[in-house]
Amino acid sequence: FEVPFYYIEYGIAQLGAIGMWKQYRENPKKALEKYCHALSLGGTKTLPELYEAAGLQFDFSPAKIKNLIDFVKAELDAVSE
Repeated sequence: FEVPFYYIEYGIAQLGAIGMWKQYRENPKKALEKYCHALSLGGTKTLPELYEAAGLQFDFSPAKIKNLIDFVKAELDAVSE
């Protein structure tokens, strides 16, 4: 690993993407509005502020990650049936 933070950034991005997916499954219209709002802020805000604007928590605790994993598992189970 020559650039370890490169891999960490990808992990953070994936967790954000899964969080947006989860929001979309719960309320597509609201999720899209929040996503577009966060995108409109571009590079004017910090990453935690962009997560907040998108309706996401900038939280990588084991409990939060488990919540996202459980969501992905449920989605995979649904398409496997």
